Amino acid sequence: MSLSNKIAQKISNYDNPKSIGSKFRNKRIATLVSIIEKTYEKHGLVNILDIGGRKNYWNILPEELLKRNKVHITIVNLPGEILPATEEHYKFIYGDACNLNDFPDNSFHIVHSNSVIEHVGNWQNMMNFAKEVKRLAPNTYVQTPYFWFPIEPHFMCPFFHWLPRPVRISLIMRFDLGNHKRSQTVNEATAKLENYRLLDKKMLQELFVDCFIKHEVVFGMTKSIIAIRNE
Repeated sequence: MSLSNKIAQKISNYDNPKSIGSKFRNKRIATLVSIIEKTYEKHGLVNILDIGGRKNYWNILPEELLKRNKVHITIVNLPGEILPATEEHYKFIYGDACNLNDFPDNSFHIVHSNSVIEHVGNWQNMMNFAKEVKRLAPNTYVQTPYFWFPIEPHFMCPFFHWLPRPVRISLIMRFDLGNHKRSQTVNEATAKLENYRLLDKKMLQELFVDCFIKHEVVFGMTKSIIAIRNE
């Protein structure tokens, strides 16, 4: 196992409650809990759309909190993934984060997304994603890694995302980075890079003009940014 892979496991293993990623999620979730409780007071139930999420992410919310606030979470992911069976509090469906027109406007109370918008592709796709988020619920909670944090969160390599594209392709072809095995071809390496487009605060604010941008800070540096709208 490479050093960057070990770091990735230490940071992003969300099944381990002691991992750095899990600790940040536990801290981060306090804001979301506040939105959930406010929504329940207003509506008597809480319908959440989680774009690109996983059920294990929601394990950070106590079962009692879900029951008390009558929370129902619809988790949408791209076709091709194996979806879990519907269960109490959870429904799993296929869909395109940039085009969720199967849902009417304001179908949900909260749209939630954690580390997804940086994966949807080019700026136009990001705008489509943001448009769908705003259309589907009055409350928004969209988190994404911050471009100016020195460690790239997917490849777990310091300053990696600040390097020229040819250098990044070369590194991906030479080394195992994060949870990614070394690419065998330029096409494979380039395809990996296409899947990761980190944002800064100005970009996220442009996408979500009516949201407050919250900074998640570690060691005095912003690690991730969160677009929050709480009506």
